[in-house]
Order: sequence, then structure tokens, then C-alpha cells
Amino acid sequence: MSEFGHCLRSSRVSQSEITMSTVTSALTFEDLQIGQQWTSDSRRIVLEDVVQFADLTGDRDRLHVDPEFAARGPFGKPVAHGMLGMSILAGLSSTAPFVKTAALVDIRSWTFLKPLFPGDSVHVITEIVDLKPHGRRHGQVHWHRQLINQKGEKVQEGVLVTLVSRTSPLSTSPVRKPESEHASASSFSNEPLLEGI
Repeated sequence: MSEFGHCLRSSRVSQSEITMSTVTSALTFEDLQIGQQWTSDSRRIVLEDVVQFADLTGDRDRLHVDPEFAARGPFGKPVAHGMLGMSILAGLSSTAPFVKTAALVDIRSWTFLKPLFPGDSVHVITEIVDLKPHGRRHGQVHWHRQLINQKGEKVQEGVLVTLVSRTSPLSTSPVRKPESEHASASSFSNEPLLEGI
């Protein structure tokens, strides 16, 4: 069996590690402004990541999982899946910033600029490029995100559109007239009509 076949499974983050203080500190739509930027922590891509992603998705292209075949390919060594890079970008940027996300609704103009290899370390730079209202409970946020490797090279970039919860829902109650207006209208309607004047 190849080195790829001997990779160990990594442990997952337990639910208990997500603390209440982290949840309550999440930003809402009202906290966000166009032009705000964040830089995520860095993560090193390892061989195990590539193997697990191949198993999870069924994409076992030999350029990813066969070192001997990949050595004769365009990159000279195994290359990580482009969608693995995008998935890692999503994970890294989920806490930079940490917001009350309701849904991912669109991916726009996504570009794969450079290959991603086991051994690379990557981080994400995020900038808000647009904000739009969306119903009573959410706002629509357009995030421009870049996946950057250890050389400072841009590996991937594009715009993700998500719905972010508002601090509180917008009111839909009808506008009520002041009591004085109601009283005058009522007294007028109850007066008898004077005819023959």
C-alpha cells in the first residue's frame, strides 16, 4: 500500500469546544460595513487532507492520490484538489470574521489561480464588498475572499454571498394613527347629519 493508504484519520472538533461565549460574540448584519477586512489564521495542508477529501468526494484522480503517476504529470508531484482548497478557505474564513450566518446563497467569479500542494500553508483574506437588505430577519453580505499560500501568492479568489442574521427582525406592524386622530374621526362620524341648511 502507498504512503497515501497509510494516512491516519484526524480527530474532529467536538461540539463541547464551541462555547456559548463564542456564539454570543458573533457579529450581526448591523455590525458589518463595506470595506471591512479580516485575515484568518494559517493552516498547513497535509497529505492526509488530500486522501480524506478523495475518500469523501470520490474524486480519486491519480494526480491527487498516485505519487508515481503525479511525478510524471504537469506539477511533478501530487496536487491537492481545487475544491479542497475552497473548502479549507470556507473553514478558515468562518471565524475571520465570526458572524451569525444563516445560509450560503451564491458563489460568484471564482478563480483557481495556482495549484495547492501538500506541505503548503494557507490563510484567507476577506473583505466586504457589498451589503444588501434581505427580508425582515437577514441581510445579504458579499464577501471577497482570497486564499494565500506561504509565499504570499494568491491561490484562489472569488466572491461568496451569504445571508447574515440581523440583531432583531425588522418590524412589520402597520403604522397606527395617534389616539387624538382616532377620537376626532370617531366623534365626527357619530354626529347626526344636518339636512336642509
